Amino acid sequence: MKQISLAEAHSSYSIKPQRTRKQVFLEEMNRVVPWQAIEALIEVHYPKAQPHGGRRATPLAVMLRIFFLQQWFGLSDPAMEEALHDVPIYRSFAGLDAGQDAMPDESTILRFRHLLEAHGLQSQIFDLVSTLLQGKGLMLKQGTTVDATLIAAPSSTKNQKGQRDPHMHSSKKGNQWYFGMKAHIGTDTQSGLVHTVEGTAGNVHDVTMTGQLLHGQEEAILGDAGYTGADKREDVQTKANWFIAMKAGKRKALDKQSPIGAAQEQHEKSKASLRAKVEHAFGVLKCQFGYRKVRYKGLAKNTAQLQTLFALVNLYRARKQLQAMMG
Repeated sequence: MKQISLAEAHSSYSIKPQRTRKQVFLEEMNRVVPWQAIEALIEVHYPKAQPHGGRRATPLAVMLRIFFLQQWFGLSDPAMEEALHDVPIYRSFAGLDAGQDAMPDESTILRFRHLLEAHGLQSQIFDLVSTLLQGKGLMLKQGTTVDATLIAAPSSTKNQKGQRDPHMHSSKKGNQWYFGMKAHIGTDTQSGLVHTVEGTAGNVHDVTMTGQLLHGQEEAILGDAGYTGADKREDVQTKANWFIAMKAGKRKALDKQSPIGAAQEQHEKSKASLRAKVEHAFGVLKCQFGYRKVRYKGLAKNTAQLQTLFALVNLYRARKQLQAMMG
């Protein structure tokens, strides 16, 4: 680790230094993210130094850390550039020194994301993290819980025509209409870690995506009432046992005073307690990382970001076990 300059030391000086929650979070993620493996994925596509000189490329390790900072704290490219100048803890995490290093500008940050998108590297990062967790015994893949959540999109865009994003659509949930996309996930029933991510327009029904969320090794599949009839779909080929929630109206009509009705109600509660783990992944995505609205136009870019986000969600949720394994 390089020695920090006097300017950097002065900017981060405090009479009574205190470890903030943000600092603790970054320290934990720094320990559990497989930096070397991810950098090896990207390095073959990353620009090399030119023999005839020119502007020196920012080190890959720095750009990768900046990219992850964007995901964790919901920062746009311009906001990330400003944060590198304003927030010492971000510079420290990225390995930058205000007194010695030039801060990457928003164009450099944008080009790095475009590099990942052009080579499908975000899905590879997600697969790499999933393989790592499976190898550690944290993702057993004996059962899958499927679910989806709505991600809001701007109702109009600031282009010349003021049109909506054609890849986003409206969807009704309860009595409320939402405009945006859906994030469909398949999670390991035991750990709640995400093994499959798919992005669709908001009007795509949950049940139609069931087949794409299964890995084929399941012994059991769980889902809410929105997945009723999934076991009868032609695109779903599995011998797993299905545990789909009873529809609300039918459950409400149960005679809970009778032995059969009471047993059915208890069965529904048991299924709900197992399904609850899938909501933890969405909770980290929306509450911890603050991802509640799409950032880009089109499904491809937003789905790629979701793959990165859920890779980081998995690492965050498994961080205690991973740190324990590291001693």
